[in-house]
Amino acid sequence: MNDSDSTPRIGQIVLINKGRDAGQFAIIINAADEKFVLIADGDRRKFDRPKKKNIQHLTLYDYVSSEVRDSLTEAGRVTNGKLRWALTNFVEEILDVVEKGDGFDGERRCN
Repeated sequence: MNDSDSTPRIGQIVLINKGRDAGQFAIIINAADEKFVLIADGDRRKFDRPKKKNIQHLTLYDYVSSEVRDSLTEAGRVTNGKLRWALTNFVEEILDVVEKGDGFDGERRCN
């Protein structure tokens, strides 16, 4: 991620590009500092044991799960089920766009 104008946001969907989980989607649940975020997917990476990830190793999508964001801001936590639900909805939305031929080619990504 080289764009200075695209900063990670709580509840934002990311694609992991480097490491053991490369190719999988996750959600940003906290910002550790300016270079690192904490991500979880509710399945392999639970909310209670998030992965600290360098933002340069992630593709940030221009999609924020309002349910996850609201839960984190109101209660300070989110259920693993809600994380899984938000990721499933995001993936289904992308697949629907691709199948309909609306031209989703990753241009909604921030970087």
